[in-house]
Amino acid sequence: MLKTRVIPTLLWKDHGLVKGVGFDSWRRVGTVLPAIKVYNLREVDEIILVDVTATREEREPDYAEIAECTRESFVPMTVGGGIRDLDQIRKLLLAGADKISLNSHAYRDPDLVSRAANRFGNQCVVASIDYRTVDGAAECYAGSGTVATGLGPVAWAMELERLGAGEILLTSIERDGTMQGYDLETTRKVCDAVGIPVIVSGGAGSAEHVMEGIRDGGAAAAAAASIFHFTEITPLTVKNHLSAHGIAVRKTG
Repeated sequence: MLKTRVIPTLLWKDHGLVKGVGFDSWRRVGTVLPAIKVYNLREVDEIILVDVTATREEREPDYAEIAECTRESFVPMTVGGGIRDLDQIRKLLLAGADKISLNSHAYRDPDLVSRAANRFGNQCVVASIDYRTVDGAAECYAGSGTVATGLGPVAWAMELERLGAGEILLTSIERDGTMQGYDLETTRKVCDAVGIPVIVSGGAGSAEHVMEGIRDGGAAAAAAASIFHFTEITPLTVKNHLSAHGIAVRKTG
């Protein structure tokens, strides 16, 4: 049986960790390396590290700093932000990233997903979908939630799977940072539409919310940030809750 993954998300801006609400009002919550060292001790399955301003500033990932982060991580790390071509992906993998996350540039150049999957393997390519739901209709956004694409998350997830993505990272923008729970309806629709794993993101405020994302939303993994930054809940707390309700997780203790 595949085990459910619990994945902290680290949002990186100007060399520090930040957290906002709805992809806005960023506030500093620490620095990257100490956070990675803490998560190494808390039985996380993976870590997602995203540079939230690289794409808007049209700059490449900071390979040197990413290499420093991956050296400290004892678990697989997915890196996103500012990725535009295969050479940048190659450099990130050489810097120690296990997977890369494509978002904004996949809309501009969908074939990049296919080229990356063909060159480096499907398991390396995480396609990130950020969306807002307005008047009952969900729409994908690029540019850290600033550019409407006209695409719905279900159709776009199906296309990303066809292009060769190995996973979908699905984030509700309006729920991000609210700690009011995941968008279970959209999550379920996307999970039912694709055959690749979906990581639900945006809104977790309790271990129960994470369980709902897995049990009711159908996600294979749950990503979260605020719950770990602003509460006493740890990834191990979440795993214990999942395990107590019959959801298989990986634990060493």
